[in-house]
Amino acid sequence: MTLGLLILRVVMGLTLAAHGSQKLFGWFEGPGRVGTTGMFTKLGFRWPATMALLAGAAEFFGGLLFALGLLTPFAAIALVVVMLNAIITVHWQKGFFVTAGGYEYNLTIIAIATGVSAIGPGTDSLDNALGIAGSLSGEWWAPIVLVAAAVISVATTTLGREHSMLTGHPVS
Repeated sequence: MTLGLLILRVVMGLTLAAHGSQKLFGWFEGPGRVGTTGMFTKLGFRWPATMALLAGAAEFFGGLLFALGLLTPFAAIALVVVMLNAIITVHWQKGFFVTAGGYEYNLTIIAIATGVSAIGPGTDSLDNALGIAGSLSGEWWAPIVLVAAAVISVATTTLGREHSMLTGHPVS
C-alpha cells in the first residue's frame, strides 16, 4: 500500500503543481498571472487578480505539499477547493466527460485527494518522517476535507462573484 500511495501522491501532486505553475508563472505554456486574471474576470469574480493568485497558489503549493506528503489533509483541502470551483464555474454545465469540457478530471482529483486524506500519506511521506501522520490521517479526515472545501468553494463562487454571473444574466 505504501508504494501505491507514494505513486498517487507524487503523480497527482506534481501534476497539479505544474498546472498551478502555469497560472502563477506562465510555465509549460500557461497563461501566467495576467492570463489567469483575465479568465477569472470572464468568470465574474469580484477580485480576479486575487483569485488568480489564490487558485494558482493552491494548485502549486497544495500540489507540492501533497506530493511530499506534508500536511496532507490541508493540501487536499486546497486542491479540492480549486477543483470544486472549477466544476461550479466552468465544467458542470458541460456535463461529465472531459472530452466535452466536463468535470470528470476534476472529480477524479477530488476523489484521490479525499481518499489519500482518509488513508494517510503512507510511510514514505514527510508527515510520517515528522511523526505527525497519525494525527493527520484517518477516515474522519475525508468528511473534514470535503466539508471544509465545500464551504470555502461555496463562499468563493457566490460571495466572490458578481450577482449577474450567478444568475447567468451578465449586466450589459
